[in-house]
Amino acid sequence: MTQTDNPSGKDDVRMRGFRSRSTVEDALKWVDENVTSLGPEIVGLSDAHGRVLAEKITSPINVPAFDRSAMDGFALKSAETVGAGDYNPLAFRVVGVSMPGQPFEGDVETGEAVRIMTGAPIPNGVDAVVPAEYATTREDSVEITTAVASLKHIGRTAEDVAAGAVVLEGGHRLRPQDVGLIASLGLAEVSVVRQPRVRIVVTGNELAEPGEERSPFQIYEANSHIVAGLVPRDGGLLFERIRCQDDRESILTAVTNPGADVVLISGGSSVGTEDHAPNIIREAGELPIHGVAMRPSSPAGIGRVGSTLIFLLPGNPVSCLCAYDFFAGRAIRRLAGLNPDWPHRSSTGTLRSKIVSQVGRVDYCRVRITDGKIEPVALSGASILSSTTRANGFVIVPSALEGYASGTEVEVLLYS
Repeated sequence: MTQTDNPSGKDDVRMRGFRSRSTVEDALKWVDENVTSLGPEIVGLSDAHGRVLAEKITSPINVPAFDRSAMDGFALKSAETVGAGDYNPLAFRVVGVSMPGQPFEGDVETGEAVRIMTGAPIPNGVDAVVPAEYATTREDSVEITTAVASLKHIGRTAEDVAAGAVVLEGGHRLRPQDVGLIASLGLAEVSVVRQPRVRIVVTGNELAEPGEERSPFQIYEANSHIVAGLVPRDGGLLFERIRCQDDRESILTAVTNPGADVVLISGGSSVGTEDHAPNIIREAGELPIHGVAMRPSSPAGIGRVGSTLIFLLPGNPVSCLCAYDFFAGRAIRRLAGLNPDWPHRSSTGTLRSKIVSQVGRVDYCRVRITDGKIEPVALSGASILSSTTRANGFVIVPSALEGYASGTEVEVLLYS
């Protein structure tokens, strides 16, 4: 295909280069102004882990719904235990047993006790539990060697959650313990923000699939495998991966097929003759961001076709990772109702050697932390994927700086 294969010819940058590049700030601003969380959906608890609540959870019941024992032991009247000790054991007649789900029926009278298990209902007429280690059974009686105060070792009604209480606010990402709490309220379903459905479109005639034979001048495709691990982290659902040759029609079909909230196009984002994706997005929708003043990932792009967000991720794997993390990951987190900011843990330290950058450009510098000192792993080489495996994380050099001098304290965003 030739440059004239763009029907409109408008903004065709193939073999012309970028006349200008957007700033990283402008690209992030476009994402923040154009991406909001998706609507709610109802899911069962087994599908709720890691999802974001669409609305608050209010408890319909008290938890626990009854007074219950916090220990294995004997339930009795606390006032009758005064003076009990190792040299003064007090005896009580055992009149029954209270088990979880099988309460003791009847009232406990003076001088009586009920054998009780952890979680079992507290019988009528008693107000404390003596732990089993302070009790010795004698046929139908028990001797205790410690005094207990009123309500000792008793979990009270609504001690955990009171009916009508808000237990989780909307916008909260559900952890395993949160899902367990919802289950303890008797709720089998929950309203959560719908997961954004993400499609990866892999382009490039030079790519071979891992596990398959490749020609001498092909390379194995890795970008989709990087992104596939990041989409779930950001709350997205990776539902489809499409492999395309550098062919205009196949890329157009892959982009415009229905069902995706986000399409991530790997490769073909720059200004080569076979970089069709930018023109396709312009013609089918809009591409307000194409070319960003950053290193690596300068050929990255952001656009939209209908309601589907499109992200052009450069073919070099470090550039792909960088562009995803800066822009696509942020958008997916917004769609999923998550905090859009960096999801990485961070650490601070002192640079062992300098980082060189350029004013007007944001730099994504892979770094290694050794003995508390930080040193660059690679300042260039967007195709050197192994630099990210040798690195502990990355340092962002803002566009206003020419870099960081040796000895500067910097923040490192850590790879998971």
